[in-house]
Amino acid sequence: MLANDRNGTLYIGVTSYLVQRIWQHKNNQIEGFTSKYQIHRLVWFEIHESMSSAILREKQMKKWDRQWKINLIEKHNPNWHDLWESIIK
Repeated sequence: MLANDRNGTLYIGVTSYLVQRIWQHKNNQIEGFTSKYQIHRLVWFEIHESMSSAILREKQMKKWDRQWKINLIEKHNPNWHDLWESIIK
């Protein structure tokens, strides 16, 4: 899950290579929603055993109320830190 700021605009997506995909978002390599609204901060991510389970989870989370998404982020990342550094090490 990406955000442009604390309690800001949220984006949920799925990828098979998180490091590359976040780099693309951070560098506006992907035209569209995330580049338009400058959504570059990785605030939450999950690792799944299969792409099908990741896609299922993505679809599930996209149906959630906004507050549920915020609660998930704040439970594990209360200061909305950019988790980018944690995935490139």
